[in-house]
Amino acid sequence: MPELPEVETVRRGLAPVLEGARLTRVEQRRPDLRFPFPEGFVQRLTGATITRLDRRAKYLLGHLDRGDVLVMHLGMSGRFEIEAAEGTVRPGEFVYASPPDPKHAHVMFETERGGRVTYSDPRRFGFMGLIPTGEITTHPWFAAMGPEPLGPDFTPALLEAAFAGRKQNAKVLLLDQRIVAGLGNIYVCEALHRSGISPLKPAGKIPRKALPDLVTVIRAVLEEAIEAGGSTLRDFSAADGALGYFQHRFQAYGREGEPCLRPGCGGTITRIVQGGRSTFYCPRCQR
Repeated sequence: MPELPEVETVRRGLAPVLEGARLTRVEQRRPDLRFPFPEGFVQRLTGATITRLDRRAKYLLGHLDRGDVLVMHLGMSGRFEIEAAEGTVRPGEFVYASPPDPKHAHVMFETERGGRVTYSDPRRFGFMGLIPTGEITTHPWFAAMGPEPLGPDFTPALLEAAFAGRKQNAKVLLLDQRIVAGLGNIYVCEALHRSGISPLKPAGKIPRKALPDLVTVIRAVLEEAIEAGGSTLRDFSAADGALGYFQHRFQAYGREGEPCLRPGCGGTITRIVQGGRSTFYCPRCQR
């Protein structure tokens, strides 16, 4: 599933086409994806202008001039394709993406500028909704979310309160969207490795003095991945045309049996399974 940097990459790819654009035509080609489309989906969007395109955790939020927010989630296999005068682009070309297939193109948006954005989703785990702007923060999809890891509310004090007395390991708690929104398996593995914290360590036993560094490292890992275009992306092109692949910078994730890259460590990256997900770490330097 795409993680926060991948979704941010997609947002940045869509923003020049959709932000400030009026939707002149909308096609909904099936009644549902993971969930049914909201009633009047096409009518409520046609003629509306997307004033701003934001991201909240792994959700894309298109703010409309009619007082609603178009909420879009990619699920496992959701992809956008942009057709414009300059050519066709798929912002966020993922490693395991299925090749384009018209039968999986479920939603299409056309703008007054002549652009066309098509949403395809072979497995249909993605979904879209329309939520009144004033109800976003209280909607069930968002009400229990913690702060954004790149936002000002993600602080050492927040982690200290969340970890205090907890016997669960640090990795499980960092993946809890109620504590911090948008962190996924790949980037938690990388951040814990860079911080020298074992994914097996009970969160309540992580020293308070280690938390500022952990917050800093989490931010750095995400920012580096966004700059490179994410990690599960196959063919992301930045504004300057340069291709970026953060997976080439992994220090832990996917490197089972390979030497640890922390200077002076000499350990070997090990893979274990936690909560049904692969965890990669170095037992020697992550304590």
